[in-house]
Amino acid sequence: MMKDGTAEILSIEGREVRVTNPEKPYFSKQTKLSKLELVRYYLSVAPGALNGIRDRPLVLKRFVDGAEGQAFYQKRAPANVPPWLRTVTLSFPSGRKAEEIVVDDAAGLAWVVNLGCIELHPHPVRSGNLEHPDELRVDLDPGPGVAWEDVRRVALEVKVFLEEMGLRGWPKTSGSRGMHVHVRIEPRWTFVEVRRAALALSRAIERRAPTLASSKWWKEERHGVFLDYNQNAKDRTTCSAYSVRPLPDARVSTPLHWDEVPDCNPADFTVLTVPKRFADLGDPHVGIDGAPGSLEKLLDLAAEDEVAGLGDAPWPPHFRKMEDEPPRVAPSRIRRAATKTTVKTPRTRAPLLTIANSSSKDAALAGLEGWKNRHPEVAALLAVDDVLIDSMRGRSSTWTRIRVNLRNVPEALRPAQETPDPDDDPTREWRRRAKQ
Repeated sequence: MMKDGTAEILSIEGREVRVTNPEKPYFSKQTKLSKLELVRYYLSVAPGALNGIRDRPLVLKRFVDGAEGQAFYQKRAPANVPPWLRTVTLSFPSGRKAEEIVVDDAAGLAWVVNLGCIELHPHPVRSGNLEHPDELRVDLDPGPGVAWEDVRRVALEVKVFLEEMGLRGWPKTSGSRGMHVHVRIEPRWTFVEVRRAALALSRAIERRAPTLASSKWWKEERHGVFLDYNQNAKDRTTCSAYSVRPLPDARVSTPLHWDEVPDCNPADFTVLTVPKRFADLGDPHVGIDGAPGSLEKLLDLAAEDEVAGLGDAPWPPHFRKMEDEPPRVAPSRIRRAATKTTVKTPRTRAPLLTIANSSSKDAALAGLEGWKNRHPEVAALLAVDDVLIDSMRGRSSTWTRIRVNLRNVPEALRPAQETPDPDDDPTREWRRRAKQ
């Protein structure tokens, strides 16, 4: 390692990588980590991290001010890409195209982390076949108040079901409150078909564990652990194996053996503990590329669902309306519209209120507390899962939306919709322009 002014020059497998502002704090609350320490973490687990991103286009999710700062998504490769890093041209549902980075080695891994990429977000395709995913992603997203034990139980249900479908799942903690199960598949199906298979899987797990699992897109209809089938839509990414998450303890999305799932605790896997685990146990996902499976049984199940009346389900909001997609409107709004059309009764207040929109989660949570203080009687009636905290993803940024569901509040006590506080929705302007 050499110094160059305020930078450190790392020699990695014959290539030099410049780490700028190496002492800059990237985690400063519960865990203290500098940028250089984060780079060194990724180098310590490089074979495992590369197993999840090698030969895949990467969306750069950059935390240039560290984990406590605001992140932004950068799809296009920076102008100063070193000659030894590859790029590929991706097309997106919007019709736009972009050159994205492809990382194949430890030097490239260190280079993207130096850009502030605390997390790694690969697409589920290889650079040589950008329209046919080689991975189906099962994202287990627990709702508010859902116990970690329930997440593990749903994951084990997914394992058994995948085996019945002739597929092998590879589990990992999400690095937050959920779990991911990755499934290598033959790259023979389009994004639409892979998403269709994921939707069939989600509905099957809901039927098997109806009190624990949900396939419903709208949060007002969900309960327990949501199986987010839309993570398989084109242009959607999730954090990959060994990604660090921007939580105070620098938690890591950690690959597991299935026999670890029943007793695992996501808080055990951090930047401070995972390197030793990796050195002692190796990578539980080391064989993930060995036996890609077929989606034929899942797609047969999707066809059976359609015959039974279960067609497509809602797509993410920034996708074009699909031919067989149901109305992209929350069920409560559809019910209100039907009531207004068919019955001459006074309009009832919406059961969902938007409380805060902000690029700062802390500011949004402060807005929620302010609303509760103004409406203490209503706040006392809310169940844990009546408070909906959404991490929203726009074209290049993330933001937090907080809503409350008033289903447990008598209609006479329901407050009216107020102007959210704060009210900073970064997508509002481009959505307005899209309607013009």
